[in-house]
Amino acid sequence: MDNINKAMQLLNRDMNEPGLQTPISFEKFIGKVASNPSVVMRNVFQIFRDMVLNYVERGEDEYPDDPESVDFVDYDCTRLFIEDSDHPFFADRLFANRLIKQVESFTRGTQQNKIYIFEGPPGGGKSTFLNNLLMKFEAYANTGEGLRHEAVWRLDRKVLGNLPVHEAATPLISKVCQLLEVPEKDRTDFLKAQDTVQTTDTYIEIPCPSHDNPILMIPKNHRRSFFDELFANDEFKWKLFTEKEYEWVFKDNPCTICSSLYQALLHTLKSPLEVFKMLYAQPFRFNRRLGEGISVFNPGDKPIRQVVLTNAMLQDRINALLKDSNQVKYIFSRYAKTNNGVYALMDIKSHNIERLIELHNIVSEGLHKVDDIEENVNSLLIALMNPEDKNSIKDFQSFSDRIEYINIPYVLDINTEVKIYRAIFGKHIDGSFLPRVLHNFARTIIATRLNTKSKAVLEWIGNPSKYKLYCDKDLSLLKMELYTGYIPPWLTEEDYKSFTAKVRRKILTEAESEGEKGFSGRDSIKIFNAFYSPFTQENKLINMTNLRDFFTKRRAKDMNTDIPDGFLDSLLRMYNYTILQEVKESLYYYNEEQISLDIQNYLFAINFESGSEAKCNYTGEKLEITDAFFESIENRLLGSKANNYKRKQFRREAQKEYTSRTLTQEIMLEDKPITETNLYQLLHEQYVRNLKEKVLDPFLENENFRRAIKDYDTETFKTYDKRIRNDVTFLIDNLCRKFRYTKQGAREVCMYVVDSNLAKEFAN
Repeated sequence: MDNINKAMQLLNRDMNEPGLQTPISFEKFIGKVASNPSVVMRNVFQIFRDMVLNYVERGEDEYPDDPESVDFVDYDCTRLFIEDSDHPFFADRLFANRLIKQVESFTRGTQQNKIYIFEGPPGGGKSTFLNNLLMKFEAYANTGEGLRHEAVWRLDRKVLGNLPVHEAATPLISKVCQLLEVPEKDRTDFLKAQDTVQTTDTYIEIPCPSHDNPILMIPKNHRRSFFDELFANDEFKWKLFTEKEYEWVFKDNPCTICSSLYQALLHTLKSPLEVFKMLYAQPFRFNRRLGEGISVFNPGDKPIRQVVLTNAMLQDRINALLKDSNQVKYIFSRYAKTNNGVYALMDIKSHNIERLIELHNIVSEGLHKVDDIEENVNSLLIALMNPEDKNSIKDFQSFSDRIEYINIPYVLDINTEVKIYRAIFGKHIDGSFLPRVLHNFARTIIATRLNTKSKAVLEWIGNPSKYKLYCDKDLSLLKMELYTGYIPPWLTEEDYKSFTAKVRRKILTEAESEGEKGFSGRDSIKIFNAFYSPFTQENKLINMTNLRDFFTKRRAKDMNTDIPDGFLDSLLRMYNYTILQEVKESLYYYNEEQISLDIQNYLFAINFESGSEAKCNYTGEKLEITDAFFESIENRLLGSKANNYKRKQFRREAQKEYTSRTLTQEIMLEDKPITETNLYQLLHEQYVRNLKEKVLDPFLENENFRRAIKDYDTETFKTYDKRIRNDVTFLIDNLCRKFRYTKQGAREVCMYVVDSNLAKEFAN
């Protein structure tokens, strides 16, 4: 019994949610308003914004010091769309930024006059997106953080007079009496309605069917003075009286039922204070399945026959108490159930076309006619639409300025596309690929979704051929990097400087028209499965040759028309160049001290004529400054192919920079050591880069080097010369440490670089 009691107590504590709390008096509710106004005084648009911002984490800015930033942030939507969901939705960086900006705009204007339509092609995950969004909205709205209150009236019997005798009868007798007066076909609905009426010995409880915030019961012409008196002159009060997001507090009307009740009670009681004693606030409990606060309609859902909803039992009680059947009409429509909530349409087809058209008057006036009364509808109206379904509403021109389209295309972010594969097939798939190959598969899929030409990118770059080592002729590979928020380091300094905020906005604006064609989300999963299964082997990782063969040979017929011409060749060339640099970087080890001495001596010597002798101020070495001295260092700075004219021109420019800035400003004025000056850093980078270019040369002609790589991590490897073993071990270890290769992957990529003779291919 002790265990049972403990378990029941735990269950009682865990289930004590905000929605189960009892109503509080209007006076206590106003106390909550006064103590925490920014939480208690929220309409559906404010709560929706708070919900999204609560679940979405703002990522770090990769370029915090970039003066041209356009706030294209890496938002983490995991908690909003993936956690606790049966079918996760993956929002790429473009869509996440689009969604956040849209949600933040909800509180900056007249939200009630719009329908928000998320438009995108089939197979893009629109339904998954909306279902997950509404699931999190329902969960958030039913917690303490998202809690809102709705009005409920408690009509006091003692104050308003006793009901007729039969009203005090037992519930069973009452039902029987009532059933005698109700047609047989309506008895089931009547019994359900009666069950929702709460009657006690002292009061009858009348919930507001429109879920109005209790503060709306304060007459509009008295709200400003009321809140002016309630709040101190602080930041919230200033926002309340000046900002758009709180305009509803002073503009909105309560529902017709509540306003009628207020007037009827005021007429009877003669005192607003006495009326407010009968007004209570209870938590607004959201329940999508019951249509409370959230209603979602699929195209196949048939229209509801019963347009006007009521509660006959409650109406009788109201009439009996107020002794007048015309003062308060307890009738409402299905829109009342989602007032201050979300009304959503899944795809504008079939019956949902009618529902969307029916919303026209609501978005125009914020009102809906129910018999002869007007009903307020201040809901967040959301719909999903395929591009071709726009024809369904093209004849309704008055809709054009009432609809806000939010683009939800196929994924255009490489990293997000890869996350989808990991989610579907498991995170272990990374272990089957050489680094970059999995992401290159994603690049191939995304290439089919992009527009062939980008006017904004071409205007910015000018001549694409200068990036032929890293990019395709249409610069799609560059655009993919930018869509992930990454600025490639291989951009020239000139192009980087011209990558202004204006250019960035143009490129991001172009993304609005992309992702509507090509391989859909469902297609990409099928294609990946067809690619992954046959190439997965225990002793070999999936490489770029496998990827290229798959798209050009195995699936050439059904894919080549979608993949841009020449894209795979460019992708392979970019991959080859990248891994060549990784191998060079990993094989290269240098004497940093000697490089530093060379550069310091060079910067000192360029101020003297050839044939001079001088002691370097920075290293203390005695220098014989000759043409041979300059040539030996300049060959490392410029490469051995640099001619005499180019070397002298470089020397003059370096000397000019040294005297005009390095010496006079950085060293003498700013007191920097020579090794921290800008010119030194540039020469050091250039020196190291040129050394790396030639690092493979001594090994390419050495057949033992290739075989040692192949035999690495085997018993045979121990038979090789110690110098070769050290070089190969150094190379493999660096690839694993610097570029996240496994030992097997490092060995395979080295074999690929050597066998493909990439060093020779990119020698020029």
